[in-house]
Amino acid sequence: MAISAISLCSRALLKIGAGSISSFADGTVEAEMAANLYPGIRDGLLSAHPWSFATAQASLPRMEAEPVADFKYAFMLPTDFLRVISAGAGKKGRGLDYRIEERRLHCNSTSVMLSYIFRPKEENFPAFFDMALCARLAAEFCIPLTESSSRAEFLLKVAEDLFRQAKVIDGQQDIPLAIEHFPLLEVRQ
Repeated sequence: MAISAISLCSRALLKIGAGSISSFADGTVEAEMAANLYPGIRDGLLSAHPWSFATAQASLPRMEAEPVADFKYAFMLPTDFLRVISAGAGKKGRGLDYRIEERRLHCNSTSVMLSYIFRPKEENFPAFFDMALCARLAAEFCIPLTESSSRAEFLLKVAEDLFRQAKVIDGQQDIPLAIEHFPLLEVRQ
């Protein structure tokens, strides 16, 4: 089932007893609130965990200008970038020392392979993430529309529970990373 931002917001609005919307430009209080709050809530939830469906790797283009201090090179981040998971050199996706400043990655390597969280289209969200996002939207929409802090508190707890469940489900879709370098193990050898 293809889901849209409007459909996710409408489901969240219905959970708190408000009217659904057909567009962010409906002219209703619900539509205006959803249009203003949805992007930040979606990006915040996407950034809060390295979701398998929102994780990508990209070789970054190096910028001409050098950083002012600390590192030799600067690289342009992808346009859909939300958060770094790791960075590596060449064909390796981790192991590089870096810093993010002003939407650029700074490091001492001449090439960068970035593992990062991106913003996928809503239609590509899995059902477990849809449920967690919808619950979080309902919790965030509750106070502005109902002025009930106790109801908002309850909805926030439900949203946190669904977020934890979604992380567990997502984590079961991949094998755990092996420990590559651990000094305590090396000492014992």
